[in-house]
Amino acid sequence: MQRKVTVNFGNLILSLSDAVDLASPLLAKHQQRTAFIAWEMGMAAGFSAERLEKGFITALVHDIGAFTLEEKLSLNNLEFENREEHCVRGYKLLYNAPWLKDTAEIIKFHHRKWDEWERSNESPLVLDSQLLFLADSVDRLIDRKQHVLYQNEDVILKIKSLAGNSFHPEIVDIFLKIAENEEFWLNLASPRLYSLLLNSGPFSNTEIEISKIAVISELFRNIIDFRSHYTAAHSSCVSAAASMLSQIFGLTKMETTLIEIAGNLHDIGKLAIPDSILDKPDKLTKRESALMKSHTFHTYSVINTVGGLQDIAEWAAYHHERLDGSGYPFHCKGYEISTAARILMIADIFTALIEDRPYRNGMGKDGIFNILQELSDCRLLDTRIINLLFDNFDEISSYVSEKQSLAMNTYEHQFASI
Repeated sequence: MQRKVTVNFGNLILSLSDAVDLASPLLAKHQQRTAFIAWEMGMAAGFSAERLEKGFITALVHDIGAFTLEEKLSLNNLEFENREEHCVRGYKLLYNAPWLKDTAEIIKFHHRKWDEWERSNESPLVLDSQLLFLADSVDRLIDRKQHVLYQNEDVILKIKSLAGNSFHPEIVDIFLKIAENEEFWLNLASPRLYSLLLNSGPFSNTEIEISKIAVISELFRNIIDFRSHYTAAHSSCVSAAASMLSQIFGLTKMETTLIEIAGNLHDIGKLAIPDSILDKPDKLTKRESALMKSHTFHTYSVINTVGGLQDIAEWAAYHHERLDGSGYPFHCKGYEISTAARILMIADIFTALIEDRPYRNGMGKDGIFNILQELSDCRLLDTRIINLLFDNFDEISSYVSEKQSLAMNTYEHQFASI
């Protein structure tokens, strides 16, 4: 195990932001496309490097407060009025993340129309929020089923028509500077946009260490979990249980931290799954079950695109694998599944069993023991780790309950009523 882990910041944030748009092909790469437009406009406006970076990263996470597929799709209608809820959620999520606190207000106001502002356009908050609002709107006006150069003139006319009410005329003028160039539109619609942003974007040479990776994973953990009351603490608890098991097993501090990150991100693929399936109180149909099984594949695909996080990608994505190869979606067998992945598998099952779900209440120690013992006897899970769990059950359960309470308190007080 390497002693030091670093990743390219642009690579990490581009990949994780991509997960926000997994739920529908109508939304594919919306965060990235909005970031590209905002970045191009910022350069045309002569922004400083620091301000360009701030605007770019804000655009990459601007829709993190839109928790449901229905809400995300409704935003494609520019006349839709009820936009503030996802802006407020996004603001609260980012305000709780120290490294993004400065961008939170931009997210909060990124759907406020120019004629609703009481401050002048000289305010950086107004200008940056307006720029993001326009960038977001431009991408939502584009029909993904048509070639972009068949419709760019119509998009330009629509944006011009909104000058003076939705958008300040100066912001529209900045957009018009870049919109006259076909290269801008072709890059925007290019399937290679990720590569363009990764290699030429603001963070192409920025490396971050494990501590910042962990903080970023906590932000995306909350995006994943806060979609539902039933899952509001799930990834926090999985990460906590996996952390305790790792320490007791004797893994290094670095390995334990990496496993915590994997726990935070293990369900990021569920951003591709509709809420109607995640919260369904009845047994899933065959089609619904097939779609649900894809979430761990998406988890692997998202994390594995980040150079340096291949181990985390496997550990996170293997949490529904089983030692006999009967799990999903990769059907790995025992020798292919590392100790860290085995720990995460058991942490996920343990957490799921203690949680209330739409179809049952959380279980106590005896019920958990019976289920895990049966899985152990059938050689589906690692007996060594199950024994560690029950030998240290009170300590692990207490630590997990503490993390569960913290997560639920944040959810109930800041997000449940929005």
